[in-house]
Amino acid sequence: MRISAVIPVLVLAVAACKKPAPADSDQAEPQPGTAVATAGGTAAAAAAGGDAAAKAKEIFANRCTPCHGPEGKGDGPASASLNPQPRNFHDPAWHASIDDAYIEKIIKFGGAAVGKSPAMPGNPDLNDPVVIAELRTLVRSFNN
Repeated sequence: MRISAVIPVLVLAVAACKKPAPADSDQAEPQPGTAVATAGGTAAAAAAGGDAAAKAKEIFANRCTPCHGPEGKGDGPASASLNPQPRNFHDPAWHASIDDAYIEKIIKFGGAAVGKSPAMPGNPDLNDPVVIAELRTLVRSFNN
């Protein structure tokens, strides 16, 4: 492989792995598994779930799309020079062959953590299990 073909892939991989900027809030983040008591019960938890889904979509767009493509077909702009090719999330056989914990492990720790390509980077900065679960839900949503 020529060096000139490797450099754009490395640049995209590094860009996809960059940590997000810290939140501008002065308030402490609630710890996973804790709920804020409200008159409506767990209204705060429901709102946090919506925020987590929006955050997951943003993470997918910024970190996953370069390789997996915006529709999860494995056809992102960086995919042409990758071997093996990124996973096509529209493959029903793949969805049937793995469980949710497997997807979440790949999201958090990368391909090498499950014996797959180390070119699939992990996301060690994602410490919110709700966001990781929302990313898994997003990946599962491509199953057709």
